[in-house]
Amino acid sequence: MVIFIKVVQLLFALSILVIVHEFGHYIFARLFKVRVEKFFLFFDWGFSLFKRKIGETEYGVGWIPLGGYVKISGMIDESMDLEQMKQPAQPWEFRSKPAWQRLLIMVAGVIFNVILAIFLYTMVLNVWGETYLASKDVKYGIVTDSTGYAMGLRNGDKIISLDGTTVENFYRIVPDILLNDRKTITVDRDGQMITIPIERRFRPVLMKGKGEIDARIPFGPFVISDFAKKESPARDAGLLAGDEIVKLDNLEFKWYDEFQSYLKSHKGVPVTLTILRGGKSIDIPVKPNEAGMLGVARSAKNVLQLTTVHYNFIQSVPAGIKMGVVTIGDYLKQFKLIFSRETKGYESLGGFITIGSIFPGSWDWMAFWKLTAFISIILAVMNILPIPALDGGHVMFLVYEVVTGRKPSDKFLEYAQIAGMVILLALLIFANGNDILRLIRK
Repeated sequence: MVIFIKVVQLLFALSILVIVHEFGHYIFARLFKVRVEKFFLFFDWGFSLFKRKIGETEYGVGWIPLGGYVKISGMIDESMDLEQMKQPAQPWEFRSKPAWQRLLIMVAGVIFNVILAIFLYTMVLNVWGETYLASKDVKYGIVTDSTGYAMGLRNGDKIISLDGTTVENFYRIVPDILLNDRKTITVDRDGQMITIPIERRFRPVLMKGKGEIDARIPFGPFVISDFAKKESPARDAGLLAGDEIVKLDNLEFKWYDEFQSYLKSHKGVPVTLTILRGGKSIDIPVKPNEAGMLGVARSAKNVLQLTTVHYNFIQSVPAGIKMGVVTIGDYLKQFKLIFSRETKGYESLGGFITIGSIFPGSWDWMAFWKLTAFISIILAVMNILPIPALDGGHVMFLVYEVVTGRKPSDKFLEYAQIAGMVILLALLIFANGNDILRLIRK
């Protein structure tokens, strides 16, 4: 069921984004009196699920959910309709229009995706506001893993700044280290300010999701709120929601991470939990699973103080614009990491499985619209890359025409389109191949 919900969210989001993107091309083409022959959601190679012709345009839904397209008369695109290009240019065709009009038609899809993302961010901020864990409110310091220890961090450290700059949102710290190439971390360790250099050898490790830096929380009160659906040794042993765990093998813990470490050192080994149920103390033997987990969820109410900023409509507009601009900037910075031999970011490149996995397993409208806005930014940035077959490839040739006054030949554009399609297919195979390899390695 979880996978089904994720797939539905992904397809719904992609449908919205493709329609908006292609509508940008469509509306500007019609504005400049260019004929649009087809407007399709998804690709219809071979056949379509639905189609209907209204006026000069055929509207439809294809069967391959990898995007969508508008077929504009007199333009070399993914349809590779070369017969049309052999005929004399007609006034209603793309190739007959001035370069500046063709340029606007090609960038319109990207512009509409950016506008959609900003609109969605604005609506989300207006309806739900923005909730995050402020770095200043991580009052118990951090908890980190072996990579964090190797970097020089210690459990209980309070992160003050990166290169002297305070990071407001605690969970932006690791992305900030990577995207802004931070050199130092300043921490408060038991009242002493320590500046730790960030060695470059840790960047590839952080890119792969290691080097965990999380907020440290106390062990108690540890009240069970739920159990893991697939495997829960605690539930099988007879624990109930509402039970409070107070001891493990008669040991008391100050910090939750110490409790977790003890369990991981006893994988598959029976332990004794001391719980409070109805005011009575009960000892229950439990055998942690092979991952050293009990399969319980704890109530985190009042453990950490979250900050929520509410916006009225007027306030949400500039805040939504800022969120969109920051997201675009961050995504552009990621390209340096993806193509860097040092970080090997290309190993983290993912396809549809990766994109689908970022959606929650249950329907959450706030998360859905925020993720749709984020994917809209991704679609805009990817489409403006100067690769033939993408909007950015067409824009590159049009800018060349505007600057030089010379238009590339149709034969050149034909070969460039084919080369671009080969490049995109290779990237598609590589990204989705990474997804499959990650699934196999799990």
